[in-house]
Amino acid sequence: MLQYVQRTRLRLQYRPYKGRGFTCNCCGKQYEKFAPRYPAAEDKQALDKHHVIAGYGEEELCPWCLSTSRERLVIGLLATQIPVAGKRILHLSPEPKVFAFLKQQQAVITSTDITPGFYQKIDKHIQYADATQLPFPDNAFDLVIGNHIMEHIPNDRLAMREIYRVLQPGGRAILQVPFSESISNTLEVPDINDPKQQSALFGQKDHVRIYALKDYLQRLRDAGFTVNYQLYGSFIAYFQYAIQPLEGFIHITK
Repeated sequence: MLQYVQRTRLRLQYRPYKGRGFTCNCCGKQYEKFAPRYPAAEDKQALDKHHVIAGYGEEELCPWCLSTSRERLVIGLLATQIPVAGKRILHLSPEPKVFAFLKQQQAVITSTDITPGFYQKIDKHIQYADATQLPFPDNAFDLVIGNHIMEHIPNDRLAMREIYRVLQPGGRAILQVPFSESISNTLEVPDINDPKQQSALFGQKDHVRIYALKDYLQRLRDAGFTVNYQLYGSFIAYFQYAIQPLEGFIHITK
């Protein structure tokens, strides 16, 4: 209901801005500008202090369908660089627009989360699964998508190893995270369970870390992956989709 109200409000508010400027690659609508999204006051200090690229900004939400910049970046890559038609895909904590795109491509999707009820409106067949103990055989999937989930998982290294295990050789993973290039080491308290402290330290009440980008890439390599980071500046063709400024893409392959 809340999302319906927000979508209705933005459609009315941004009606005067319909036209060329940005194009949503989820719904196809065009606007001179998209809607902003800002962090809550309790989160802002940590995000600003550490210069975290975390999915906030002036052109964050499509006024028509409420797609986010992080969804539009992933869909841009899936549409142009990572073939998904007919592929076996494990979608962790499925995002609505990414999941819908995968269905349109007739991918074979298995979606999971540790709290599956939260996602049943996205996929009524979603299964329970802990990312650190995936209930799937080795080499079961062509692609694993877990967009912005690792910052929530206390034992992220174990989750990375599990994702590596269930991917077939040559398979790929999409595991984008909020990150900072201004810190030399990841800031984390994996066993923390204090939403106020988590907001103050990590910029969101359910995060357990802020990744230093270089450290995150190394953790993925330690899990066995081949990792290459594609810089934001190379995504000029995607700028029309209002992707997150300065967010590059992490290409992850088994």
